[in-house]
Amino acid sequence: MIEIKNLTKSFGKLQVLKGVDLQINRGEIISIVGPSGAGKTTLLQLIGTLDRPDGGSISFDGRNLESLSNKELAKFRNKHIGFVFQFHQLLPEFTALENIIIPALIAGRNRSEATKEAVELLRIMNLESRAEHKPAQMSGGENQRVAVARALINRPDLILADEPSGSLDSHNKEELHKLFFDLRDRLGQTFLIVTHDDNLAQLTDRKIKMVDGLIQENS
Repeated sequence: MIEIKNLTKSFGKLQVLKGVDLQINRGEIISIVGPSGAGKTTLLQLIGTLDRPDGGSISFDGRNLESLSNKELAKFRNKHIGFVFQFHQLLPEFTALENIIIPALIAGRNRSEATKEAVELLRIMNLESRAEHKPAQMSGGENQRVAVARALINRPDLILADEPSGSLDSHNKEELHKLFFDLRDRLGQTFLIVTHDDNLAQLTDRKIKMVDGLIQENS
C-alpha cells in the first residue's frame, strides 16, 4: 500500500532521517520503536503528509505524494489518513459526537450521514452513553477512544498513532491496544504506531526499530 524509498529529512544542520526504506502492507499493524531522537515521529509526520521530505519518495497506492501541491496534500490527508496522538487533542468546547464528525464535515460530507456513522463508531467504542459529553466530562481512556473514532470517520486507508497510550493508566492502555486489533479484524484497518510500550510492540505484526535516523531492524 505504501512504499518509502531513501527518505531523508534535516532540520537545519541536524539530519534526522538518513535514507529510510519501508513498505507498509494493507491490514498490517506495525510498531516503530527506538530511542528518543531516532527519527520515529519525523517519519510518521512525513508519511502523514504533515511535512515534506528533503529527499526520497513516498508512494501511496502507486501515487507519488511529492508531486502534490499543499492544497492537494491537505485533501489527500483528510481522506486517506487518520491520526491518533498521545494527548487526544479533542476540542474542549465540543461533545464527543461533534469532535468525531469534524473531519467528515471538513471533507464536505453530509452532516446527517456523518452523524449516523459517528454514532455507529461510538457504539463500536462502547461510548454510546458519552455522545453528548464534552472531553472534561470523560476519562482519559474514553477521550482517547473518541480520538480513535475521529480518526476513523472518513474511513482512511491508514491510521498513524504517535504514543497513543502514553498518557493512559495500565488498564486503559491495555483496552486501547486491544481496540486497535479489533478494528483491524473488523474494518481491515492499517496501523503504524510509534510507541515506547514494549508490550504493544511485541503484539504487532512487525516491529520496526529506528536508531540515529535509520531503520536498524524490521521484523
